[in-house]
Amino acid sequence: MKRRNTLIAAVLAAAVLLAASAIRAQQPPPSSKPQQAPPAAPPPGQQGNPQSGQTFVREVNLVDVLFTVLNRRHKLVPDLQEGDFKVFDEGKAQEIRYFSKQTDLPLRIGMLLDTSNSIRDRIKFEQEASVSFLFSVLRHNKDQAFVMTFDDEPQILQPFTSDTGALRDQVMGTRAGGGTAIYDAIYHACSTQLNHPPRPEGDQPDVVRRVMILISDGEDNLSTHTRAEAIELAQRTSVVIYTISTSTQWVSLEETDPNKTSDRKYHLTEGDKILQDLAEETGGRAFFPYHVDDLDQSFQDIGDELRNQYSIAYQPANYVLDGRYHKIRVEVPDHKGYQVRARRGYYARANRDVHAPSEPGSGAPQGTPQANSRP
Repeated sequence: MKRRNTLIAAVLAAAVLLAASAIRAQQPPPSSKPQQAPPAAPPPGQQGNPQSGQTFVREVNLVDVLFTVLNRRHKLVPDLQEGDFKVFDEGKAQEIRYFSKQTDLPLRIGMLLDTSNSIRDRIKFEQEASVSFLFSVLRHNKDQAFVMTFDDEPQILQPFTSDTGALRDQVMGTRAGGGTAIYDAIYHACSTQLNHPPRPEGDQPDVVRRVMILISDGEDNLSTHTRAEAIELAQRTSVVIYTISTSTQWVSLEETDPNKTSDRKYHLTEGDKILQDLAEETGGRAFFPYHVDDLDQSFQDIGDELRNQYSIAYQPANYVLDGRYHKIRVEVPDHKGYQVRARRGYYARANRDVHAPSEPGSGAPQGTPQANSRP
């Protein structure tokens, strides 16, 4: 009996030891640290740098289109919503990825003055038109402008400033002489000035509107860059070009409609057609005035337009980096008679990465399909 009790006790002790071992096997060693979940992956399109805390943003094939809407009376329409618009790429409807209204943004303006021999007789007109625009549109401590002249080559006379007096002094000191390199001037202005303009203070320092005012007869004879290349860079840097013709080949000065006073001239020279093309390809307007007084209301209209624009961004369906030109069309189907003023298209090129997040429509260069002619 004693022997049997001893055997039972030994079996029970062994069972206890086995149970304790099983429990210890399921527990982490005393020295081990609790297992941590792996860090969450960054959102699509973002790559994080854990050491610097920086985030790099890449928008893939995103086309950003800035535009203005006018009604039948050529008045701005600032209160439309995303659902009012349809955007087409090569005639195919696209899904709108981003939409915003751009109102009262700081302006960064490039004044480009043709000082070649071909406009010698109209240099005074150029000077007065430039000064009139700057004093009509530029807001002190908010907007900035620079002055560039071009004949044989472009030259920056006054870098970006909000001092209208300094801008005026440089403009009034210009003299005519030399050839005409319009496309080189546009290219240089976009690549050296408007690509990275001075940023305003605030929570959204990259949100500015880039504008170019080109005053010329449009007759280029010296540029090393082509018109297509100049338009490409303007589009890629979100620059809207407004052109003012200095040509004096008029047919009629009898127009009395105030909405058409800047378009009295209905016979366009080859240079005028070039100016018109530069403006329309970038979403701007071409003006053909005879007197500086004809421009006063036009300048005010430009300022109002630039502070009341819309922005749409979309990712083209079946996009191919084949360098081909893609036509863009923005419509307001439920509002007959409304006119949309936007750039005409882009050339399909490789993307670029963008450092520091920027909102579509901000005017900051996006990772958009590029143009050979940008955004």
